[in-house]
Amino acid sequence: MDGNGRWAKARHLPRAVGHQRGVEAVRTLVRAARERGLEAMTLYAFSTENWNRPQDEVAALMGLLRHYIAADIEEFAQNGVRLQIIGDYSKLPGDVVKMLEDALARTAGNTGTTLAVALNYGSQDEIVRAARAAAAEGAITAEAIAANLDTAAMPPLDLLIRTSGEVRLSNFLLWQAAYAELWFTDVLWPDFTPAHLDEALAAFARRERRYGGR
Repeated sequence: MDGNGRWAKARHLPRAVGHQRGVEAVRTLVRAARERGLEAMTLYAFSTENWNRPQDEVAALMGLLRHYIAADIEEFAQNGVRLQIIGDYSKLPGDVVKMLEDALARTAGNTGTTLAVALNYGSQDEIVRAARAAAAEGAITAEAIAANLDTAAMPPLDLLIRTSGEVRLSNFLLWQAAYAELWFTDVLWPDFTPAHLDEALAAFARRERRYGGR
């Protein structure tokens, strides 16, 4: 979900306003995913590298996270959305961790769309943690690593969308993206709409997936 800061800068607004508009885009896209029957959607919300941003920006992001959880958990519960967190969210502020754990518990039994939010997440860190867990259990194999990834309980990744004109994965779901289809757009995240999601899904539907075969 890239481009919040550039969206705000282009309008001579504080970066925090861009992040606020990004949260509104999240709300719209989660509803669109549920309406389209998507099994799961993963959103890269806060990376392990994002701690290096200015302290006031990090604080603003944590505030938005608090607000989003409090404001939307009831809608999740009513519409069968199951929340999942990937990444080491225990490093977030204590009150945020408590809110997340309450939200996870409240939606654990839901059977609709799974919304996975990546918080304090970095794919390289995830793979290292999974490899260590696999080693502790026995042989280090691809299957053992996959079973210990943060996404182990989720379906395989089919489509990875990157907004804002950046054409790289930026340490997101590197293992899971091995055979995923990639779709890049110049649209900044606050301007990303269900119509753009439909465009990405249509492009995905036209692709022939061979998984390394002919």
